[in-house]
Amino acid sequence: MTSVATQSGPARGAGLWDRLTIRTKRVVWAWAFLAVPIVFYAGIRFYPTFQAFWLSLTDWDLLRPASFIGLGNYEALFSDPLFWRVFRNTFTYLIIGTPVSLVIAFVVAYYLDRVRFMHGFIRALYFLPFLTTAAAMAWVWRWFYQPVPIGVINGFLGTVGLPAQPFLRSVDQALPAIMATAIWAGLGFQIIIFMAGLRAIPTTYYEAARIDGLGEWAILRKITLPLLKPTTVFLVVFSSIGFLRIFDQVYNMTTNDPGGPLNSTKPLVLMIYQTAFSSYDMGYAAAQTVVLFTILLIVSLMQLWVLRNRA
Repeated sequence: MTSVATQSGPARGAGLWDRLTIRTKRVVWAWAFLAVPIVFYAGIRFYPTFQAFWLSLTDWDLLRPASFIGLGNYEALFSDPLFWRVFRNTFTYLIIGTPVSLVIAFVVAYYLDRVRFMHGFIRALYFLPFLTTAAAMAWVWRWFYQPVPIGVINGFLGTVGLPAQPFLRSVDQALPAIMATAIWAGLGFQIIIFMAGLRAIPTTYYEAARIDGLGEWAILRKITLPLLKPTTVFLVVFSSIGFLRIFDQVYNMTTNDPGGPLNSTKPLVLMIYQTAFSSYDMGYAAAQTVVLFTILLIVSLMQLWVLRNRA
């Protein structure tokens, strides 16, 4: 009787771990392995985020303890004309830079995918700017925009009989000049991702479409673009975040006057940097950071919702 009872169930002295099912043990092991990265991510992401929200409600300049002032920083921010100028600049980068860069990247990727001669070399040339240090690239473009005899672009304009342009020294031209640099810098990454999406489309779809007599434009509109929707959604969100957080090109190309003439090129990230590390007004800078975080979150969620609903 004793031996039968022992074989029909777990031993009386078995621990809690031995009593668990195999499925439960797998779940426990999975969470045990995930615990370290979760704790690490919470420490470097979630805690600083909550700390920024708290600091945005305080008056802190690094020299004395932070004092709670409620929504005072936000009231000062939304009544600051400079903030609204910077806000307009930031969304100009987003609204113009994102669609222009994606259209150019798709056109290049679409035709580059059909090139067979020196395909890898040409693709590497397009991807090279993305690997280049942002500061070095910005200084090279700043050199391009200089007046003659230094500036390459103005030198070319002179050879074709066109007047020299002020570019970075102009209130009207500075922002488009920097935007062109930012578009060029991120073009290689977008081209590579679009090409990966194009290569992932099964060739049988194209073969069937050509058998049915569809032309290249119809194939592009009815097959290629719809099947590229996941790739497009990713690039739209990724590029939008990049343009909303633009900093390197603006800071390095307008070093003498960060933000361009009359703040014509200053984005929100540069304003945060100057508020924190030039004025040392950390509470006010934290409020600006919270506003930027909110903008990034809303824009990303809206784009995901709109693009997925149109799928």
